Amino acid sequence: MTDEQGGDMPDGSVEALTYEQARDELAAVVAGLESGGLSLEESLALWERGEALAQRCQAWLDAARVRVTDEEGE
Repeated sequence: MTDEQGGDMPDGSVEALTYEQARDELAAVVAGLESGGLSLEESLALWERGEALAQRCQAWLDAARVRVTDEEGE
């Protein structure tokens, strides 16, 4: 996988990705899976990456929700 600057992500970690980077890569993963033509192993690896990206996006959204809720409470 590559990051937004076109460099390889050394460990495949999603932890350093911004919400937008994770969302965009997740969209690319979905498109890759929908296009077909991948081996079972490639499809599974892509699906696992998609799951990690979806969890990262959810973590960003959860954190944003907490911030908004905290601001409303002040």
